Amino acid sequence: MPTARPRHMVTETDELAVALDAAAARAPGLSRSQLLTRLALEGHQAAQRAHDERRQRRLAALRAHSGGLTGVYGSDYLQRLREEWPA
Repeated sequence: MPTARPRHMVTETDELAVALDAAAARAPGLSRSQLLTRLALEGHQAAQRAHDERRQRRLAALRAHSGGLTGVYGSDYLQRLREEWPA
């Protein structure tokens, strides 16, 4: 079928064949190329979910520790620190 979109050629390795066979069991009736497309999209979605979950954990950690050192240094801390520096 003519298209202006890029095409990709993929060799079916042993590992890819196993993945395609498993995908065929979940979605019978699809061609190997359709299964490959489905696997690529599912992999992208899984990677995006993992990225989003890591981001949420990092943000939660930042929120949990935010303000933990409030008041530790005092309002004149920088001035006192600078006074210690050699001129």
